[in-house]
Amino acid sequence: MSHEYFPSIAPLSWNPAPSSESASHRHPRFRFYDASEKVEGKSMHDHLRFAACYWHTMRNGLSDPFGAATARTPWDDQSDSIPNAKRRAEAFFEFLTKCQITRWCFHDRDLAPEGETIAHSERNLDELVDHVAALQKATNRRLLWGTANLFSHPRYVHGAATSPSVDVFLSAAAQVRKAIEVTHALGGEGYVLWGGREGYDTLLNTDLAREREQLARFLHLASDYAQSIGFRGVLLIEPKPHEPTTHQYDSDSEATLNFLREFGLFGKFQLNLETNHATLAGHSMEHELTVARAAGALGSIDANMGTVGLGWDTDRFPTDVALTTQIMLAVLTMGGLSHGGLNFDAKRRRASFEPVDLFHSHAAGMDAFALGLKAAARIRADGRVQEFVRERYASWDAPLGRKIRAGELTLAQCAQEAANSGTVVAASGRQELLESIVNELLFGA
Repeated sequence: MSHEYFPSIAPLSWNPAPSSESASHRHPRFRFYDASEKVEGKSMHDHLRFAACYWHTMRNGLSDPFGAATARTPWDDQSDSIPNAKRRAEAFFEFLTKCQITRWCFHDRDLAPEGETIAHSERNLDELVDHVAALQKATNRRLLWGTANLFSHPRYVHGAATSPSVDVFLSAAAQVRKAIEVTHALGGEGYVLWGGREGYDTLLNTDLAREREQLARFLHLASDYAQSIGFRGVLLIEPKPHEPTTHQYDSDSEATLNFLREFGLFGKFQLNLETNHATLAGHSMEHELTVARAAGALGSIDANMGTVGLGWDTDRFPTDVALTTQIMLAVLTMGGLSHGGLNFDAKRRRASFEPVDLFHSHAAGMDAFALGLKAAARIRADGRVQEFVRERYASWDAPLGRKIRAGELTLAQCAQEAANSGTVVAASGRQELLESIVNELLFGA
């Protein structure tokens, strides 16, 4: 790249020394993220596998329902031209390099403008893919995953795969086919299907059974096509309960896993879980991760957080260390993310509109995850929480418990064992003690 798009910003580095706010706000840095620091025998870089999303970083003008866009993007002339799209990509890869982020994610329509026909749209995308492939090679960045935007265009007002119109289903199929090809060409480690409008606003005009069958057929088609072109990345589904629809069919981890099992898709897809979506579903991210991990289906993570008391997807940068500790404890417990990563599906606040704020916001999230990673490792090394859980379920590892788990006892035999066992005494769950131990390991000296 001959042009520098962020000339006043130096590459970010780890510098834990205190500094005055007046001296630091123009010079973003990492206070806790040291990419080379080893935790449990592996570098922070390899544990965390950070990615930046193209949509919020380069395409989000920071408008909201009550005000116009505020983001200052001097590299972007706001046109739908191919030259402007190429400049935008160049700025993004400079950002990735200066921010020490080695992976990225995109929607097809983030990269290239939609054309008047499917063929026109695909030509636009091909031209940008060639440009982006060269940028990846020049900067040594790689694609975490790609996806198709099946929710913004008016044709998708009633859904894409779940649309009552076959023509809309076919348009979505063409778009996903191309997006999978592009992801494969760019060396993507995964491909995400997010059903932004795959749900209903009212059941009065909805054939729910038919729509769920359509969605399942669409997922089978996508899986079959990815396999047919030799794509070896992981296929992912991203649950969300609602917004923009009243109800989405992939509403949370458990609903999505049950949907996959019902329609013969389990094992073909893993889950890409987003913290703010967990919040909207009325769950903690800890719950969503645990459900997916228990099923062997935790594939990747969209790293953000919501705003307590607000009922929409605020997509804040994850700066809550207790939250990042819970996430990294789940990741470490499953042995790490082999194909996935921590994608910052997060946007700056509307009042953080300067280009430098792109760097401050990502650095804040990366620092929070560095702290969370080290805290999770301390919890694992300490062992008290894990030992308590093992002791709590110890009777299930004794001979009688193993027989029940193996299906060797009938219900009548279980009743006889109960009659022979005498009085049952419950043990305390000691929740407050365990929370205190976690706080000690999070914040203690």
